[in-house]
Amino acid sequence: MMLIRPLLTYAAFCLILTGIAGCAGLQQAQSGKQDETTANIAQAQAGEWPSFGRDYANQRYSPLKQIDRANVTKLDLAWKVKTGVSASFQSTPIVVGGVMYVSLPYNHVLALDAKTGKQLWRYEHQRRQDWKMCCGPANRGVAVGYGKVFMGTVDARLIALDAKTGKLEWDIDAVEAAVATEGQESLSNADPNRIAKTTGGTGIGIAMAPVVYQGKVIVGITGVGYGLHIDNPRDDAPLGAVIGVTGRYGRPGFLAAFDVQSGKRVWQFDTIPAKGWEGQFRETTPDGVKLNRDIAQEKARLGDHPDAARFGGGSAWSTPAIDAANGLLYFGTGNPSPQMNDVARPGDNLYTVSLVALDIRTGKIRWHYQQVPHDLWGYDLASPPVLFELVRDGKRIPAVGQAGKTGWFYVHDRLTGELLFKSDAFVPQHNLFAKATFEGTRLFPGILGGANWSPIALSETDQRVFVAGIHAPIKYTLHETPGKNGEPPIRYASSEPVDEARWGLLSAIDLRTGKIAWQQKTEQPLVGGVLATAGGLVFTGEGNGSFNAYDQQTGALLWQAKADAGVNAPPIAYEIDGVQYVAVAAGGNSIFGYKQGDNILVYSLSK
Repeated sequence: MMLIRPLLTYAAFCLILTGIAGCAGLQQAQSGKQDETTANIAQAQAGEWPSFGRDYANQRYSPLKQIDRANVTKLDLAWKVKTGVSASFQSTPIVVGGVMYVSLPYNHVLALDAKTGKQLWRYEHQRRQDWKMCCGPANRGVAVGYGKVFMGTVDARLIALDAKTGKLEWDIDAVEAAVATEGQESLSNADPNRIAKTTGGTGIGIAMAPVVYQGKVIVGITGVGYGLHIDNPRDDAPLGAVIGVTGRYGRPGFLAAFDVQSGKRVWQFDTIPAKGWEGQFRETTPDGVKLNRDIAQEKARLGDHPDAARFGGGSAWSTPAIDAANGLLYFGTGNPSPQMNDVARPGDNLYTVSLVALDIRTGKIRWHYQQVPHDLWGYDLASPPVLFELVRDGKRIPAVGQAGKTGWFYVHDRLTGELLFKSDAFVPQHNLFAKATFEGTRLFPGILGGANWSPIALSETDQRVFVAGIHAPIKYTLHETPGKNGEPPIRYASSEPVDEARWGLLSAIDLRTGKIAWQQKTEQPLVGGVLATAGGLVFTGEGNGSFNAYDQQTGALLWQAKADAGVNAPPIAYEIDGVQYVAVAAGGNSIFGYKQGDNILVYSLSK
């Protein structure tokens, strides 16, 4: 474990800048007066789940404890709803005022009585049929506030619905300009990947659940880190190869804030800077791991690609965490474009594969930490960041953490971005940051992670974080096809699964030490997310349909239910009329080859 002690606490940092009176004034000015929606999310009632991560910290920790270690074996199905849309189902249900709001694949939305499952209304999204989806039909959830339900769509729109009726209030294009989407034509006729069926590419969409704050709804776009996903011939098989093709495809990603009443754009942060995206040409990661880069060659190519940043990538995958007291917002960015192929993008490719802190009022950058400069492996920061108070040497340090595809949990000073430590690896690591070869380089974690988009859960009281991890070895291969009309050969890289054992790891990490407190190995790689509760339980699902509850302290499996599709969405907990419920979507995941379905499952203690 790597440990770096903070140089300054926030209090000391603020005092140096402004003095005592100025510090108090700065905090007050940054936090501002909270409106009702902001207050309801910031101080979430115990029985509700009003935002993606429950509150702005994204801890996914419920204070409810009616269901606990002693009685969890009595947990039984209270109700279920079949949505009628059988496809990858990744949504976090939102529960406010006794109503559950759930986004479905292809961006339909249900409002249900959270006590009975009775449908209150249903919104049917009219998707643009000519729009190429970047990443399948899944949506990770809605935001609720100001009398509205907000959702980003697979066809790059942001919509607002009336929370009581489901009626469409406004519908805007989040992305105005069309982009080039295909690169297979650059390959030679002899290359089998030229005619292989593909999904993905640079079909821009919105996967993340938005978050609402102080009259703004904040969301980011995905699909700009250009790569071609080769389909597997079997529906129940995991993703086939991902290839990176050189070319002028894509655009920069962004995170943007929109006015909740009108949909007007308030600010936008582009994940690729207009100048200086080449960065420092780092030979190692910021924490000192060698990247195996040929810096001299990259610098020699810099002049040949003066406009590479125009196609720079950097999708915004994860719902931001918000520090209202300090006026900061945190989110993770995706890989540079083209994915895995760096011929046309010399340099560090800022701000891709980074944890980024923005001023929430203006969208201006405050700091960034690039986990993997010049990424060649697809190590997006896909899992949402989490805010907490780190207890160290008797002091409480405002911290932000993020579970990486690299297999480490990173912890930073929330105000300066300084890396405080990274945990011991929570998945096996082999040949990390190795280059592609013609023979194929076996490495893990690979493009799937590590920790993929699955949100973690965190118990601040116990100083433990719970991470759903993936062990999935990949072969990283270099390909060469003859050039056309006497041009040089075209080289590109591909990542594809290795025909060997894959599994999942649910890990509890001690934040005091960075050590693994316990791990539970699962039959299949874990993707979907984690819930922790004050009842001492950790809930997560598996692709085989298992929905599990573990003891937070020991990791012992205490309860298990079975669904008829993969449980690959984040669970939540809520309470109505004195009864605690645990809810989760069970619709599988096509990318991982997990059986798809259309269930919303809600559990409570049997009477």
